[in-house]
Formats: sequence, C-alpha cells, structure tokens
Amino acid sequence: MSDELKDSEEDGIADGLSKKKFSGKKIIMAVVVLILVFGGGGAAFMLLGGDNHAVASGDEQAEEEGAEPEEATELLFYHLDPMVVNLNSASGGGKFMKITISLEVDKQSSMVELEKKLPRIIDRFQTFLREMRLEDMNGSAGSLRLKDELLTRVNQAVYPIRVKEVLLQQMQVTG
Repeated sequence: MSDELKDSEEDGIADGLSKKKFSGKKIIMAVVVLILVFGGGGAAFMLLGGDNHAVASGDEQAEEEGAEPEEATELLFYHLDPMVVNLNSASGGGKFMKITISLEVDKQSSMVELEKKLPRIIDRFQTFLREMRLEDMNGSAGSLRLKDELLTRVNQAVYPIRVKEVLLQQMQVTG
C-alpha cells in the first residue's frame, strides 16, 4: 500500500511540475513578445514604404479618371521688397531695421498664390517686426528665432500653401 501511495504522490508531483512549466506569467510574456515582434515588423514595413504597389495603382486610377497629375516640385524663391520698420525701444530713441526677405517654395502655383496674398504677408511681418527689440535679435540664436517666427506667420497668412523656408537676405539696424 505504501508503494501505491508513493506512486500516486509521484504522479501528483509530476502533474504539478508540468503545470508549472506553462504558468500564466510565461504565457503573458510570450504573448507580449509576439505582439511586439509583429507590431514592430508591421511598423517597419509601413515606414519603409512596403506598399508601393498600392500607391502606384492610386496614381494610375487618377490618370485614368482624367484628374490632373500632381504638380512637379522645384526650388523657387519669392523675393520681397526691402522693408524698413521701427523697432520697439525702451530708451525712446528711434531704432530702425531694414530687412530683405526671400521665401522658398517648391511649386510654381505657390508663387502665384504668394503674389495674391502679398499684402497679408507684409502686414503680418510688419506687425511682428515692430514689436521686436534690438536685444531680441542679438547673435545667431536671435536670427534663428526671427526666421522661425516669420516662417510661422507667413504660413498662417498663405494657408493652404506652404512656404518651406524664410531666408534673410539683408538685416541692418540703424539709429
């Protein structure tokens, strides 16, 4: 009888060990690893442009339906006339800045839209520049902030077209 008891205990221990082999934690970890592997692979596939055929077939459908193909991009510059603005000065003395700006766009149609919206662009620039102080423009960091602010304002003024870059051709402070 003791042999039977030992055999049943050994069977119980063997069953317990086999159950421990695939515990809940291990199953959850395996599922998480599989999700990460497949999710990462799918993300890499999408980011690297794995579905080029679908994009090409969409372009072919647009051409078949008689829609205009997308305008070619090129490097174009729209040169604004020089602007002279008085700067905000705490000392009360008159400080003036002469600035010449070019706008970089990538489509010929954007050049036409810039011409149409030129008064709005100049207004946004003049309003912003008049609030500038000489201290705001010191150094290369000041010039970069100025360019970023002008880019934001021009893109708001000409939306839905997009200006890629604001180029400072000349910036001179007198007074």
